Amino acid sequence: MAYDRERNPSQAAFDEASVAMLRKADADGVESDVFSRADEQGAPCIFGSEGRCCRICHMGPCKISDEVRGVCGATLDTVVARNLLRELVAGTAAHSDHGRHLVLLLKDVAEGRNHQYQIRDPGKLRAAAAAWGIPDTTIDTLELARQLAELFIAEFSHQEGKLASLRLAPKPRQGTWDSLGIAPKGIDPSVVEGLHRSNMGVDHDYRNILRGALTTSIADGWGGSMIATTVGDILFGVPSPVRARANLGVLERLKINVVVHGHEPALTEMLVAASRDPEILAEARAVGAEGINLAGICCTANEVLMRHGVPVAGNFLQQELALVTGAVELMITDVQCCMPSLPEVAKCYHTKILTSNPIAQHADAQAVDFSSENAMDCAKAILRKAIENFPNRDPKKVAIPDISQPVVAGFSNETIFNILGGTFRRSFRPLNDAIITGRIRGVCGIVGCTNARRGTADRYLITLARELIRRNVLVLKTGCAAVAAGKAGLLTPEAALRIAGPSLREVCEAIGIPPVLHMGSCVDNSRILMAATYLVEEGGLGNDLSDLPAIGAAPEWMSEKAIAIAHYFVASGIDVVLGHPFRTMGSEKVTSYLCGEIANDVGAKFHYIPDVERAVETICAHLEEKRDALGINRKVERKLFDMKDRRELYV
Repeated sequence: MAYDRERNPSQAAFDEASVAMLRKADADGVESDVFSRADEQGAPCIFGSEGRCCRICHMGPCKISDEVRGVCGATLDTVVARNLLRELVAGTAAHSDHGRHLVLLLKDVAEGRNHQYQIRDPGKLRAAAAAWGIPDTTIDTLELARQLAELFIAEFSHQEGKLASLRLAPKPRQGTWDSLGIAPKGIDPSVVEGLHRSNMGVDHDYRNILRGALTTSIADGWGGSMIATTVGDILFGVPSPVRARANLGVLERLKINVVVHGHEPALTEMLVAASRDPEILAEARAVGAEGINLAGICCTANEVLMRHGVPVAGNFLQQELALVTGAVELMITDVQCCMPSLPEVAKCYHTKILTSNPIAQHADAQAVDFSSENAMDCAKAILRKAIENFPNRDPKKVAIPDISQPVVAGFSNETIFNILGGTFRRSFRPLNDAIITGRIRGVCGIVGCTNARRGTADRYLITLARELIRRNVLVLKTGCAAVAAGKAGLLTPEAALRIAGPSLREVCEAIGIPPVLHMGSCVDNSRILMAATYLVEEGGLGNDLSDLPAIGAAPEWMSEKAIAIAHYFVASGIDVVLGHPFRTMGSEKVTSYLCGEIANDVGAKFHYIPDVERAVETICAHLEEKRDALGINRKVERKLFDMKDRRELYV
C-alpha cells in the first residue's frame, strides 16, 4: 500500500463494487485515487471555500473580509458574487460548446458534407422546427435540418433581441425574465458579458452581478443545453426505455473491455456500431476473446445507455476504479469530468488511455485524430488498439466485482407522453391528475455529480431518492446522480414494489414505470425543464413553473456546470436544494440574496442543506406548500352522482 487512508474504503464509497476496488487499489500499489487525494488535501482554505479570495487582477491575490477590502477597493460582497459568476460562466461554456459541436455536425449532415451520420429521427426534427418557429413541415428533411441548424447557430451568436429558445418556456416565465431584464440575447454574448462584468473595475453591485449570473444560466438551460439535447435526439434518436445493467460488474472477463468516458456522443455512437461489426468481432475472437464489451462512465455512459442499452460501468468517482479491475483494455475520453490521474492509474495495469478531442488531451495519454468525417474508421481503429492490447492483460491482476444492478433508462419526454397517453393521444394529463389527486405529492429532479470531499460518495444521492419515493414523490434523475440510482437498484419498475409509498407504487404499477426516471445526461436537464413546462401547459397545476409542486436537488455536486444548472432551475422558478453551498458563505448579503431575496425576483431560491434527513423534510414541506397554494390539498367529500349531477358537469 502506497499511502495511509484517512477514510477506509467503506467510508469513502457507498456501493460495494467501489469499496472492493479501493481495497484492490491498495493491494496493487496504485499510488493514489480520488478519495485518498481528497483526504490528503486536508481542510480547504477558508478564503477560497467561502469565495473571499480574489485573483482577478495582478494587484492580488487579495484575501477579503468584512474589515479588509481588496487593493482595488472591492468589497466582500462584490468579490464573492464575481467569483460565483465566473464559475457559472465556465459551466455554461462547457454545456454550450457541447451543443455547438452537435449543431455544426447537424449542418454538415444536412448539407451533404458528412455521410457518416444521418437524421435518425425526422419526427423530432419536424417537432423541433415547429417549436423554434420554422412552420413549413412539408419541405425536404435535409433542407429542414439545414434551416434548423442555421437557426441554432444564430442562437449562439445572436447580438440583438433575445434567444428564440426562450419561447419554449411558459409565457408568464418569459414575462418574468423580460421584466427583470435577464432574458439573454445569445449564448456566446451571455458568456462574454459574464466574463466582462466580472473583470476588475466593472460590475461592483452584488445584486446586479447575480442577476447577470441568472442571464448566463438561462442561456445555458434554455439555450445551449436545450439545443444539445434536441440535436442529439435528431441525429442519434429520441431515447425510449431500454434495459441494461449498471456498476463495475458489467465488465466481462472473457471479452475485450472498452470504456467510453466523457460527455459528447458523436464518437461513442460510432463505437457502438463498430463494436457490433462482424469484421471487428472476428478480429477480437482471433486474439482469444469472446467479443467486445463496450461500457460507459459518466455522461457519455448515459448517452449510449439510453439509446442503445450499453451497460454503465459507473459514475464520475468510479472512473479510476474501472481501471483497477485490471480488465479494461482501453478507455477513450472526450471532454468534461475526465480526471488527469487516469494515465497514472493505468500504469499499474495494461490499460491504454486515449483522448479524442483536441481541447481535452492528457500529457501521458495517446491522442487519436477523430473527426466526424472519418468517424467509423476512427472507431474501428480505436477498437483495434483494444484488441491488440487484450493479450497484454495480466490475469493475476484481474478482479471484476460481481456487483451490478438492472436498470431501465431512456425516459425522454416523448416517451412519457406516449406511456401516459399512447401514440395518438399523447398527453401529460394522467400525470397531472395523479399530482392533483395527491397520489403523487410532487416531483423532484435530483441531478449533478458525485463528490469525493463530501462524506461517503453516493450516500446522500441514494438516501434522498429512497426517502422521497417512500413519501410518494416522483423522482427524475440525470447525469451521475442517475447512475448512482441505477447502482442502487432504483431504476426498475420493481423498485416501486419494494420501496415506493402506496400511492406512487399504484401509479408506477398502472403504467409500468420506475419510481425514479432516468432522463439522460447532464445536458439533458433541459428535458426536466420541458417536463415541468408540459405539466404547466396541461393545466390544473398553476400558470407558471413557480406554481408547480416541484423542486430540484444537487446533493453531491462538484462541477462548475452544476452551478449553471442550479441557477437556471431557480431562474425558471424552481427551488433547488444543494448538499453543500456555493462558495458564497463569506458574504452574508450574497448568501441571503440567493437563499431568500432572489425569490422576490424569480419566484424560487436556493437551500443549502448538508444533512439528508433535513433535506427530505424541506423538500416535502416545499411540495406541500405548493399544493396548498394551488388548493389541491383540500379534502373533498366523496359523492355518488345522479343523472342531474352528471348533466351539470357539461361533459
